[in-house]
Amino acid sequence: MRAVPFALLRHAPTAWNADGRLQGLTDTCLSREGEAAARRWRLPAPADGWKRVSSPLQRARRTAELVQPSLPVGIDSLLREMSFGLWEGLTIQELRATGGEAFATAEAAGLDFQPPGGESPRAAMARLSHWSSTLAEPVVAVSHKAAIRALLALATGWNMLGRPPHKLDWRCLHFFVAHDEGCVTIDRLNVPLEGAP
Repeated sequence: MRAVPFALLRHAPTAWNADGRLQGLTDTCLSREGEAAARRWRLPAPADGWKRVSSPLQRARRTAELVQPSLPVGIDSLLREMSFGLWEGLTIQELRATGGEAFATAEAAGLDFQPPGGESPRAAMARLSHWSSTLAEPVVAVSHKAAIRALLALATGWNMLGRPPHKLDWRCLHFFVAHDEGCVTIDRLNVPLEGAP
């Protein structure tokens, strides 16, 4: 049975992260604090020797370049963030305040949460399942919060209603294993990055 280990890292912080804004496919850059954080981060073994791959969005790409910069970084569009469509640039608080019952219904849809003009977590999960099925060697993938949550749902069967089965620390590395037919299991979560506060 196929079993290829891989690790996921969320990109370092951006100004929109600090403001709580949905970024989605909006191509925001790292903040000054984010750049400094990524320069400090060091991958733990065995991931420190694995191939590096990133989402094409600049906040992820730049993070991958800054974390142990001696290794080359490949780009894979399947690692991109979930699209939040017309809601990008807004905060959840703003959407709850202005979206009324329509937004409450969308939030209650779990895996089928569908921003107008955007992508559902279920669609992101299918995309990441396909990505994992293509892995032939261990990799560290730099991706995004909603994408990593979709992969957690894939690994655990979480329907994205209620609290997640595991709380993820976004300043840590998360290890998974890719199996046949796009199936994924958890290896270890919340493994500290050296140099992270």
